[in-house]
Amino acid sequence: MLDQATYTPRLKADYQNRIRAAMMEEFGYKNAMQLPRLDKIVLNMGVGEAVKDTKKVKKAAEEMTLIAGQKAVITHAKNSIAGFRVREEMPLGCKVTLRGDRMYEFLDRLITIALPRVRDFRGVKPTSFDGRGNYAMGLKEQIVFPEIEFDKVDEVLGMDIIICTTAKTDAEAKSLLKNFNMPFTS
Repeated sequence: MLDQATYTPRLKADYQNRIRAAMMEEFGYKNAMQLPRLDKIVLNMGVGEAVKDTKKVKKAAEEMTLIAGQKAVITHAKNSIAGFRVREEMPLGCKVTLRGDRMYEFLDRLITIALPRVRDFRGVKPTSFDGRGNYAMGLKEQIVFPEIEFDKVDEVLGMDIIICTTAKTDAEAKSLLKNFNMPFTS
């Protein structure tokens, strides 16, 4: 059993020991507080089939809870859209916001385990930054995570992963994620 008082996630320790110094050298920061760091990771899963069967949202939330290691929140429709047969307050998806040690643990599992298991994986797009240092990507299958048992999956669902950083520019954020070994295509 791990002692939580002394345990530090691998990527967090790597950030403190190696990445901070590399970023200081690369961008010439004068103060350590100027260094970009990870702020949060948001996982979002929309369940389109929820219009017909609301149990699918609960199943998706359970799977996301397993993936994130933190309880998922079910999201509801803000307003009714008759064309899509959606009523106000109807459950449509789920989301999780990860911070602190759980965020570093998830990023480590995403980079080292989940992304290499994606079929025909050649890297993630280096252009998916928003202009303010945040990176967004999507996965088509939740079964690339080892926490999900393939036999118990009723339906393959995709998810959005947004990595929020404190970087001011996309170049700083890209350098930060590259230092975390994010597999960008060239």
